Amino acid sequence: MALHIKRIYEPREDTDGTRILVDRLWPRGVKKHDAAIDIWLKDVAPSPALRRWFGHDPAKWAEFQRRYRGELEKNASVIEELKRQIGRSDATLLYAAKDPDHNHAVVLLHFIDKD
Repeated sequence: MALHIKRIYEPREDTDGTRILVDRLWPRGVKKHDAAIDIWLKDVAPSPALRRWFGHDPAKWAEFQRRYRGELEKNASVIEELKRQIGRSDATLLYAAKDPDHNHAVVLLHFIDKD
């Protein structure tokens, strides 16, 4: 099983496997029929308050990671659902943020991989 992350704005590839949107909000400018997502798990995304606080500010990255991991630890049922959807196949976690290094999908990928 290979687990990847990528922006939803990038084209679908055969190597994506199951495509899982992990944003709470629908990405701007993406038509639902063009998104090529298999599953949309809104509840695995950071809380609205945490998302607003972070504001994709790299200076807040370390604290954002800590707070988001805390939210994930308290949300075991959603993490189990995500793991169930991933199963033993390849999967790609899709996100809309512009910064490929400082976004919640990076944290989520590492959180899932630690198990």
